[in-house]
Amino acid sequence: MANASRSLRRHLLVGILVPIALFVLVDTVTLYRQAFSAVNTAYDRTLLASAKSIGEMLEVTGEGSEAVLRATVPYAALEAFEADNRSVMVYRISNVKGDVIGGEADLPAWHGRIPDQGPYAALVDFYDDKFRGTAVRVAVLLQPVASQSGLGMATIQVAETLDLRRTLARQILIDTLWRQSILTGVIALVVVVVVQRATRPVRDLSARLRTRPQGDLEPIDALHIPRELHPLVDATNQVMARLQNLLDNQKRFIRDASHQLRTPLAVLKAQVQSAARGDVEPVQALQEISSTVDRATTLANQMLALAKVQQLKTQEDTQTQDLAQIVRATAVELSPLLAEKNIDFEVNTSATTLQAHEWMLRELARNLIHNAIKHAPADAQIVVNTRANTSDATLEVFNSGPGISAELQSRLFQPFSAGHAHSGSGLGLMICKDIAQAMGGSIMIKNWSRSVGVSGVMATVHLPLGHAPLKVA
Repeated sequence: MANASRSLRRHLLVGILVPIALFVLVDTVTLYRQAFSAVNTAYDRTLLASAKSIGEMLEVTGEGSEAVLRATVPYAALEAFEADNRSVMVYRISNVKGDVIGGEADLPAWHGRIPDQGPYAALVDFYDDKFRGTAVRVAVLLQPVASQSGLGMATIQVAETLDLRRTLARQILIDTLWRQSILTGVIALVVVVVVQRATRPVRDLSARLRTRPQGDLEPIDALHIPRELHPLVDATNQVMARLQNLLDNQKRFIRDASHQLRTPLAVLKAQVQSAARGDVEPVQALQEISSTVDRATTLANQMLALAKVQQLKTQEDTQTQDLAQIVRATAVELSPLLAEKNIDFEVNTSATTLQAHEWMLRELARNLIHNAIKHAPADAQIVVNTRANTSDATLEVFNSGPGISAELQSRLFQPFSAGHAHSGSGLGLMICKDIAQAMGGSIMIKNWSRSVGVSGVMATVHLPLGHAPLKVA
């Protein structure tokens, strides 16, 4: 979490506080505009009251176009509407012809129109203008004037400077910003505390993993971990289980290798010493040494094959392979052994493609065919079949000869369980089983009668055709 670009807390804080800050900003602008509108409405009402007060002081003589208006408005009449001497009010009175009959003649004349539905029950309009270079707010009132001697219409304009309004608007803005700043600070503090507490289990989990002893791959206890972290904990436990499996396989390989290779090496050393002393003829000694070296080499190769199977279990970079082609190539490779024992060999294959590692299929076919050759008597018969079914591929290897005893059947796939002491290392069938299981398939070996008078042992392997992932034991 030291990297800011990958910080969970940073993402949470930014993701929560930025929208809140934007909302507070928009809300502040909205509140300010509403407050300023309310201030304008309140002071516009004062302007209207001033205009009406002036209208009550007008007199008229005559009617219509002959009406003559007179205005007697003392300045003190507007003092009641000027607040705190921070605003100045002026007025202008004109008749329907536009002639000024009172007030400030240089106050710009009104050229607007009365709103159809104004906020007040009067012929009034409000607008912004300038008077002698100063911004003012103006209320214009069309005021009917009646007396016993006449009837007319007056246009009364009352203007007020904006100093007081602006001062009040600034004060409203400052107050709003203070309140919103305090609100934002409280929200930010709450969010920081909540995010800090929410991410504490992640830090605790990290601390627990860092303080674990070296080599401790026990599953993480998710009892007191929040539900949202369970997928992470489960995935971590799966990774640690795979690592533990790899370590166990490595330890088992080292243990088995050290145990199994010790015996042929000791025998080889004894044979060399015996030959050096002249206890046996040189030709016989060389034959015994060669036989021991062959067994040790076979054992080492098979143990390396077991280790490679464990390695390939974790790799999913499989490719499309033709099982029939691999079986035929393996048969050609083992043909010298077939000729040596004069075995009647038959291969029946059809195009059988599946997703797999080529080495696994080749090692599976080679072990099964080699095992059949090794255990078949001279002049025996071996038949290999491959075929594709709806959902899987089948490999069958049949060899005529003695069947399998019940005692051997029970330990057929156990390591170092050869049929007899000099028949091999006992790892070939275990390799076949590991490969079949790693590919999501199965293997079965049993006594079987191929035809009348012909019996022997049948090894049957079923492998999925599709893209099933390699299984990790």
